[in-house]
Amino acid sequence: MGADNQSRGLHVPAASGPSRKRVLILGGGFAGVYAALHLERQLGRRDDVEVTLVSRDNYFLFTPMLHEVAASDLNPSAIVISLRKLLPHLSFVEGDLTGLDLHARTATVAHGGLDGHSHTLSYDCAVLAMGSETNFFGKPGPRDHALTMKTLGDAMLLRNCLIDRLEEADADCLTEGGKRPVVTFVVVGGGFAGVETAGAINDFIHGALPYYPNIQHHNVRVLLVHGGREVLPELGEDLGAYTHRKLIEHGIEVRTGIHVQDVTEAGVVLPDGTRVPTKTVVWTAGVTPPSLLASLPCEKERGRIKVNARMEVPGFPGVWALGDCASVPDLTNEGRPCPPTAQHALRQGQVVARNVCSALKGRPGKAFRYKMLGQLAAIGRRAGVARILGLKFSGTVAWVLWRTLYLAKLPRLETKVRVALGWTLDLLFRKDVVQFIGPRELDQLTLPALPLSSHQQVRQVQGLQPQARH
Repeated sequence: MGADNQSRGLHVPAASGPSRKRVLILGGGFAGVYAALHLERQLGRRDDVEVTLVSRDNYFLFTPMLHEVAASDLNPSAIVISLRKLLPHLSFVEGDLTGLDLHARTATVAHGGLDGHSHTLSYDCAVLAMGSETNFFGKPGPRDHALTMKTLGDAMLLRNCLIDRLEEADADCLTEGGKRPVVTFVVVGGGFAGVETAGAINDFIHGALPYYPNIQHHNVRVLLVHGGREVLPELGEDLGAYTHRKLIEHGIEVRTGIHVQDVTEAGVVLPDGTRVPTKTVVWTAGVTPPSLLASLPCEKERGRIKVNARMEVPGFPGVWALGDCASVPDLTNEGRPCPPTAQHALRQGQVVARNVCSALKGRPGKAFRYKMLGQLAAIGRRAGVARILGLKFSGTVAWVLWRTLYLAKLPRLETKVRVALGWTLDLLFRKDVVQFIGPRELDQLTLPALPLSSHQQVRQVQGLQPQARH
């Protein structure tokens, strides 16, 4: 078995001695990676402790800049960094977490898709940082016919889809003055992801139109549908109303107070029965905890693992949970659950790392206490909105703040340089309209290795009929 693993290029942690403690970090997002970073720094190269990070991807994705990849402002490689490069002194296993036994202290990790295999990893201490999944609210339509914006693949697929729609529309010669479904783009959800995605789509499409002479600006329709009273409710009504006005000024149609009834192959169905014909829907209407959590015997709060102030899972010593998959009490806000934001996740990772080190020494950990500094959003056309330390910013000033602060938060100098160069080129040149993967290449992909939903999604996004899996 060991020789087979080596031939496949997989890294499986070596067997540890009886006195060696194993720390397992499950999840490669902000919470898991920052916990790993600080454990690496605090433990150094101790021989009595082995830290292993398990992630479905072999890179860390800086998700706040995901919409900029979809808008062709940044290359996909600019906002990712290899986990092996970022954490050179830790063990790493790439794979999907398919099982977790808190009583036996084991985790099951699968590699290689349908024809792969699994490993069972034991642990003395476990850090659960499994993140979240897109919430489709039990509707099969959005799951089968909409794109999402959570992964690097999502952003690249959306960018590819936008270019494909432009190519199709230009060939159809949209010169009659009316809007067509092929150049109608619908974003569902008016939170940070939805607003930034809608602004990115609008910027990319209109920035690319000089290369498509048969498409006029008035042919294009970008629609943002939000179930709440105002977009960006996290920033307050005033900044939400400002964002609403600016999006309309930018040419984006905004409809609030509307919950999408369904998404079909032909378009979006609204509660009153109105149908919006479109071939491109992006679903950013919320997130939900990973389905694996439902099988765990620990206490939950709205599907998330309920933990104490030290992020320990009650009843399971040596297990911590943090990030989007955990309900962490916010001691600065009357004990309400911390919001699922990157700034909370990375700071929770720092505290968990200290608490794990304390537990290894037989000492109690410290409670997590963090007061949010603020939140920012880019809304397109080099404009933004921000609330920082109680101060409100909007327009170009907020956009500059957004770029400055997030550039500073990027890990490693090389990542900062790549992003800064990408932004500079974006200011100097027009949008790049090259498709990374075309329909012919998609036909040649090893589709049986993809999950069924991804298989269907790729086919539908490219305007191809789904095919049965062999």
